[in-house]
Amino acid sequence: MFEGVKILLELFFVTTIFSIPLGIVVAFVRLSNNKIASSVSSFYIWIMRGSPLLLQMMFFYYVLPIISPKLVFDQLTVAFIAFVINYAAYYAEIFRGGLLSIDKGQFEAAKVLGFDKITMYKRIILPQLTKRVLPPVSNELITLVKDTSLVYILGLNDLLRVATAASNREASLMPFAYAAVIYLVMTAILTKLMALLEKRYSYYR
Repeated sequence: MFEGVKILLELFFVTTIFSIPLGIVVAFVRLSNNKIASSVSSFYIWIMRGSPLLLQMMFFYYVLPIISPKLVFDQLTVAFIAFVINYAAYYAEIFRGGLLSIDKGQFEAAKVLGFDKITMYKRIILPQLTKRVLPPVSNELITLVKDTSLVYILGLNDLLRVATAASNREASLMPFAYAAVIYLVMTAILTKLMALLEKRYSYYR
């Protein structure tokens, strides 16, 4: 179980740390005036959201080595890559929706007041954006905890795979109960943390 929890936490933190910034970048590219860049980002989002994460992991692990021997990665690296680029696509749409929901007049007002772009986004746009995207981001984080069980296809000893092996070995369903408790505890902690963050930004109304 400890090994399974270790894999779960590694996937969760690596995916979160890299996919959210990547999602923000993709969102800005998606909204850019450059039609080529916007089209490429739209295609990327469509592919990542339109195909199952399980198939994406299989592609990176089984198909890429056929394309080039240099593209051979171990199971955990493949899981990291697949999860990051998959979740980045979802975060990109979340942040794009958040940016579009902000009144365009605020951008113009910031320019009139003499704010440069960095100051404008730091003091005016990002606080509002953060408040608006917290609920959907919270949902994605909870989904991520559960999606980590998909790495069984790569042969990684995630929590559910370990529980299945223990259940078969001991002829008992208790390992699944232990795994369910761990998932529930993690999602409860995430729910509480995100609720605190939403409260922190509640003054932006």
